[in-house]
Formats: sequence, C-alpha cells, structure tokens
Amino acid sequence: MNLKLTKIFQKVPEGYIAFVEELPGANTQGRTLKEARSNLEEAIVLVLEANRELAEEMIKGQDVIRESIDLSAA
Repeated sequence: MNLKLTKIFQKVPEGYIAFVEELPGANTQGRTLKEARSNLEEAIVLVLEANRELAEEMIKGQDVIRESIDLSAA
C-alpha cells in the first residue's frame, strides 16, 4: 500500500497543535513536538477505529459486499 498522508504541526504558545490534512477528526496537541507527534499517531488509530465501528453499525444486518482496497497516491 502506498498511501501517503500529510501531518501538520503548528507552534502555538501552549506547545504544538497537530492534524492530518486528509483525515478529518485526526487532530491533537502536545507541549512538545515529540508529544504532539506521539499524540497524533494515537489520534489516527482512534479515528480509523471509530470510523470502522460506525460503518459496521450502519451496515449491520444488511447484505453487503466487502472488498479491500490498496491506494497509490501521487
């Protein structure tokens, strides 16, 4: 899989804010850049897990076709 996402870190008086441009909801903050990076990795996992759970609930009991996808982004 060759999907590249963009992490953004912005210095603010309290430390750093961080988010992923292509993944709404994946945002966090940290007192240091290292902490913000670590927190963002966790936020990405949590957002993906939450989205999967929401999707599973939405299709529960329905006849669906499930396929995997590998993305190659420029």
